Amino acid sequence: MADRIFEAGVQAGRLDPQTYETHFADLHPPLDGHEALVAADRCYFCHDAPCITACPTDIDIPLFIRQIATGTPDAAAKTILSQNILGGMCARVCPTEQLCEEACVREAAEGKPVLIGQLQRYATDHLQEQGLHPFTRAASTGKRVAVVGAGPAGLSAAHRLAMLGHDIVMLDARAKPGGLNEYGIATYKTPDGFAQGEVDWLLKIGGITVMTDRALGRDVTLDELNSDYDAVFLGLGLRGVNALGVDGDDKDGVLDAVDFIADLRQASDVAQVPVGRDVVVIGGGMTAIDAAVQSKLLGALNVTLVYRRGRDRMNASVFEQDLAASKGVRIVTHAVPRAIHGNGAVREIEFEYVGEDLTPTGQTLRLAADQVFKAIGQTLSGSGLPALEGRKIAVDERGRTSIEGIWAGGDCAAGGDDLTVTAVAEGRDAAMDMHAVLMG
Repeated sequence: MADRIFEAGVQAGRLDPQTYETHFADLHPPLDGHEALVAADRCYFCHDAPCITACPTDIDIPLFIRQIATGTPDAAAKTILSQNILGGMCARVCPTEQLCEEACVREAAEGKPVLIGQLQRYATDHLQEQGLHPFTRAASTGKRVAVVGAGPAGLSAAHRLAMLGHDIVMLDARAKPGGLNEYGIATYKTPDGFAQGEVDWLLKIGGITVMTDRALGRDVTLDELNSDYDAVFLGLGLRGVNALGVDGDDKDGVLDAVDFIADLRQASDVAQVPVGRDVVVIGGGMTAIDAAVQSKLLGALNVTLVYRRGRDRMNASVFEQDLAASKGVRIVTHAVPRAIHGNGAVREIEFEYVGEDLTPTGQTLRLAADQVFKAIGQTLSGSGLPALEGRKIAVDERGRTSIEGIWAGGDCAAGGDDLTVTAVAEGRDAAMDMHAVLMG
């Protein structure tokens, strides 16, 4: 096996089948019943609990943990899902160490918070594995709503609107619904088809028609939707990728990290996804970390993540940075790309070290590379959109855009963090405002 790892060039099948299975197993194995009870017993069930304030979806965390502690995990799941219909996914990918668990009183007192994320997964999995859907659809209002984008924001908005009795048509440009959850998250975080399973479970509310391979601008215009439906919600996400803008960035082997992650997520066998011997990832967010870690797990010998600022400025959490380091990813900070070298295909990438204010220092670094992944931010793509704020759709606190009858939320909307849990909250809250407007 070792000889195969050291082979040069971009290729698939660097490792043996058992190693792939181990590398891409569940990052956080679920708690069993006894472990969940022990973890729940550590909660103080605080009045005015700071963990609730720290949760973007305002889940009543002490209540659902108490429900687990008293042996009613399905009731706990309903408490979670009433605020966050994608509570199962968020339990797996939400940076709890920066949100609810960082605010936990146990964290402040002992440096060891209650395992809120894992307890949330325990409860939601318990319910969903039974195929149960805890919500019922209200009587039809006769109103029709178009939801563009079947990612976290769109799914959250669609479910809430359907539950309130509206008829939803959800359009998505990709072949499957799920958005970021299906295409943009590391495989080891949501193995075994969990993302699609959660979407299928969510759709049990009824009243939601999903139309895939339907892109805004290509297959339908916003004006058409605004004319044909009583309201429109835009949860487009960010599909464009920023360019490096350096000499040689068009060479073979220079790829978008989001496409690499999507290929892995959709592969029936991860062993068939090719990876280089010397991989360089440019960026400091979750996409960069996921691309770097998975490159290493696929068998790359050297994986280097390069970020233009210090580690304290990286969007990726400290937990994710430490995870990357533990897998053998080298993290280089305060360096920006200057040129990509090679004859047709990338062979080396040149960086220049910069100061805290990004002032060039004149010192350079050259790294061997047969594969370079760009993870330097994504952009909104599309024409005929509502007014923008910066490079995203401008919205007010209710999610309303500059066009009457059109709301937006998630990564495509200005303001907020680019997190799954934030997108869910924005979709839910916009849906409530849409309902109020639709019902007069």
